[in-house]
Amino acid sequence: MRIGLDVGGTHTDAVLMDGTTVVARTKATTTADVASGIEAALRVILAECDPAAVDLLTIGTTQFTNAVIERKQLSKVAAVRVCLPAGRGLMPRSDWPEDLVKSTDGGSYLLHGGHLYDGRELAPLDDAEVTALIRSLNDAKPAAVIVSCAFSPTQPALEMALVDRLRAALPDTPICPSHQIGGLGLIERENAAILNAALLAFADRVANAFTGSSSRLGLRCPVYVSQNDGTLITLERLRHYPALTFASGPTNSIRGAWALTGLSDAIVIDIGGTTSDIGVLKNGFPRQSNLVIDVGGIRTNFRMPDVLATGLGGGSLVSDDGRTCGPQSVARELRQKALCFGGDVMTLTDIAVSRGRLAISDAAVTSPVTEALCDIVDETILAKLNAAVDQMKPGGAILPVILVGGGAALVPGDNLAGCPIVRPDNADVANAIGASIAQVSGEAEMLHVASKQSRSEVVELVTARAETAAVSAGAAADTLSTINVEALDIPYMAAETTRIRVTVVGDLDDPSKRAS
Repeated sequence: MRIGLDVGGTHTDAVLMDGTTVVARTKATTTADVASGIEAALRVILAECDPAAVDLLTIGTTQFTNAVIERKQLSKVAAVRVCLPAGRGLMPRSDWPEDLVKSTDGGSYLLHGGHLYDGRELAPLDDAEVTALIRSLNDAKPAAVIVSCAFSPTQPALEMALVDRLRAALPDTPICPSHQIGGLGLIERENAAILNAALLAFADRVANAFTGSSSRLGLRCPVYVSQNDGTLITLERLRHYPALTFASGPTNSIRGAWALTGLSDAIVIDIGGTTSDIGVLKNGFPRQSNLVIDVGGIRTNFRMPDVLATGLGGGSLVSDDGRTCGPQSVARELRQKALCFGGDVMTLTDIAVSRGRLAISDAAVTSPVTEALCDIVDETILAKLNAAVDQMKPGGAILPVILVGGGAALVPGDNLAGCPIVRPDNADVANAIGASIAQVSGEAEMLHVASKQSRSEVVELVTARAETAAVSAGAAADTLSTINVEALDIPYMAAETTRIRVTVVGDLDDPSKRAS
């Protein structure tokens, strides 16, 4: 059996799964220290089974996203960019918000080296520059160092050579190669690597809290964490790559929608207390975004699900005339402020209660809003969601719309933008279910220049690299399958060039015996 946990901003959801069957489920309030909220949820779940019967605990968390957004728990990071004689016009962190620069700036250093898109050397590493860099870093003593070389995702050898030299010279300082955290795009990859490195010390504390909570409750199973693509990483990998969990919340909900319905291709709307996150299931996994991803005001190229967030949730404020709903929300204060609980603020929950779509046993008022006003609000909700679903439809295709999350009952009707609505059982804990059924993934990418190799040869090579990455992350080699092969033409190159990216997934390799 597996336990899936999803630690959200308001609730910590937990489920006990026996295969695809939900054995037990609960919602607990997310606490400031996170650990006590997790333990409260786990105690409820473990009342239904012997802790020794649990093979795996998987956790989705927003801790690291919140740390960046709130500018807390961040460490000073030195950024080493290997790109000269090019790339000196825009220094690391040049377009960052000032408060985030202040929280993370451990110095910036530019060195000669790197490659061009076709693998040619931009310049050799300068030994004197590297020696001077080591001296400077020894004096500055940053908490971590990132190394970002031009085109290192396709030519990582030079970046790794410098990383190895810095690790030997600075054995107590984490040295992080950028090609292991971001894709092509020097500035975005560098930004991603800096954010990740700034979270390393915090990641240690969070990982220790997870293992401590599970141990105190008698669990002896491995603990894994869900990441941005809907698959799992070990706690050890979390300690090195905390930023890979930034979008685990909506990702878990999308995967949970697949588990609850069996629909491999669909639109998923996860409705919470403040927002509705709209994503797309493609072959059973979240459709990934090819756009630059903004994290806390920083341009990055993390692999993230393509999710559209709209300000519509259970706590969304409704105007007196019903023509406006959200994005403002009472959030955690719903039970103090909503009309149905005796408060004086009209929320979307009040509309659902009045319509009979949502039953709340301890509601003080069962019909706080008139039918006429409910009609207007329902029209407002549908107009907002219809527009969002239209925007997310793949090529305008008509797909099922799966409603999940605690606010799924808020949406009226049986279709959105011409797409039929599916309302599965246990939809309110879809995020925890998504965490519990996650697999392990591997990903690789490479530039294909038309005149050098056939595309099929490049795809085969990149697939092999992705499979190696998946096995290294804990996947059983005999369960691997390719879920995505992406080819993106790169304009303005001297020769016809395409970026090939491959993602594979597999089941955990004997999870009951793997160390956490």
